[in-house]
Amino acid sequence: QVQLVESGGGLVQTGGSLRLSCAASGRGFSNYAMGWFRQAPGKEREFVAGITRSGSSTYYADSVKGRFTISRDNARNTVYLQMNSLKPEDTAVYYCAADLAPRYVSRRASEYEYWGQGTQVTVSS
Repeated sequence: QVQLVESGGGLVQTGGSLRLSCAASGRGFSNYAMGWFRQAPGKEREFVAGITRSGSSTYYADSVKGRFTISRDNARNTVYLQMNSLKPEDTAVYYCAADLAPRYVSRRASEYEYWGQGTQVTVSS
């Protein structure tokens, strides 16, 4: 069983920054690919960013490329999402997710076995 707990969400103005954290319980964190997804009201959950087990490779949705950075600290069992130059369209609940048997970093939510409870990010215009 893997438990994921997100933190760091909040209200920020357009152009501002936030850093989300996701702490994982248990052993084996360094074996998981990790992803960040988001879901806005009335929309489907969408891939935001993903990172390989070692952290050597990262992947982003086109909508956040160049503004968001995903990273991980395997010693602390934590994955981060640094969000800069935030826009109102970034407003959503952000979820971290773990893929326990990754062949690659998937952009499909169905490939991830464990999910956090989500943290709200609201960007005001």
